[in-house]
Amino acid sequence: MPRVTIAVPLIAALLATTVQAVPAHATGCGPLRVPGAERQELTRLDDLSTAGGRTDPADWAGLTPADLPAPTPVAGAQLDGYFPDTSTGNTNHGWAHDSQFVIRLPERWNGGLVVTGSPGVREQYANDRAISDFVLARGYAFAATDKGNTGVDFHRDGRRPGDAIAEWNSRVTQLTRAARAVVAQRYCRPPARTIATGLSNGGYLVRWQLENHPELYDGGVDWEGTLWSARGPNLLTFLPPALTGYRTGDHAKVVDAGFPAESQFLWDFHHSYYWDLTQRIYREELDPGWDGDREAGTPFCAPGTPACDADYDYAARPQARKAVERIALTGRIGRPLLTLHGTLDVLLPISRASDVYADMVRRAGRGALFRYYRIEGGTHVDSLFDAFPDRLRPLTPCHRTAFAALEGWLSGDRPPASATVPRPAAVSSTECALG
Repeated sequence: MPRVTIAVPLIAALLATTVQAVPAHATGCGPLRVPGAERQELTRLDDLSTAGGRTDPADWAGLTPADLPAPTPVAGAQLDGYFPDTSTGNTNHGWAHDSQFVIRLPERWNGGLVVTGSPGVREQYANDRAISDFVLARGYAFAATDKGNTGVDFHRDGRRPGDAIAEWNSRVTQLTRAARAVVAQRYCRPPARTIATGLSNGGYLVRWQLENHPELYDGGVDWEGTLWSARGPNLLTFLPPALTGYRTGDHAKVVDAGFPAESQFLWDFHHSYYWDLTQRIYREELDPGWDGDREAGTPFCAPGTPACDADYDYAARPQARKAVERIALTGRIGRPLLTLHGTLDVLLPISRASDVYADMVRRAGRGALFRYYRIEGGTHVDSLFDAFPDRLRPLTPCHRTAFAALEGWLSGDRPPASATVPRPAAVSSTECALG
């Protein structure tokens, strides 16, 4: 969801990295051209990882545990650029242009491609530490998009309610097609396997792609994906009562909204950084007429604020339901999908998110293509594990185990059955057994 800036060490070596143009003879079957791109820059790097590559540490801050092992250096080529677009929220490289992408092409390629969209309203480098480092070390090419609009004002993009989120889906489809073509240019053959993966909003994108464009992918791993359901539940149904309960001290109301009672130690943080802001910006995207745009700087849900978003009633807003219908999920996946979600997620509570999506998949008759792992002690961002190591567990190693399980599934080995995965007595930032 929205980016929360959490202090991380500066990576001086990364900022000082020298980038060099890739000579034409080193690009495989001719010059690399990203189909449909308005701009692209090609660089050769001795290390494509976050330890030495071309990235933005602020974009992935807070999404992984602090003691996640250092990435393996991977040499190769990187393409940065953007597709034609009219919005300008993404300022990476000084471009002030949305629909930015990054495509990484390792020298030692395993024949596969991993495609992802950013979590929250972050930019194209948001998955670099959690996902890109991992899959590059396994030999995959990697492609990521900023989804076509970025930042807390993302909802200002588009003309109709829901346009900005609908663009997320089309931008991932666009990048997948373009990246598959680039891979064929670089390695003289198309990818033998294309996998979609992502976390939070990126997980929603995985679900939507496998429902709507299964022909582009072999499978996917969904890490705590956002659920958009027109009838509910969705963000606009459970965040307002949680806000009201928190503000009035009615803890039972927060629990009734879907947030586990045992997660109360995380409520202060999420109210300060996530709940108010998330409700506001997504309601502005899907139901902007409810109270109109506020002047910049107006506090969210401050005491006495008229039409505070804690008072929002999704059920009474048919126009909001109509907008959500444009982006809603169905559960009708067409390729194998593994979903993992933490039981102490205090932004997308599991009982109102992935539990519901798992039921949607089964009701749609696609259960044979689906595995669902409920990770006890997992929460929405892994940096919170650093603050509460005695109560939480990081999901990054669980995602990596799930990814390996999908690889095995695509090769004929059935993954572990869907299950609730207990929190071990000794929590690790590197290991997570799913079955």
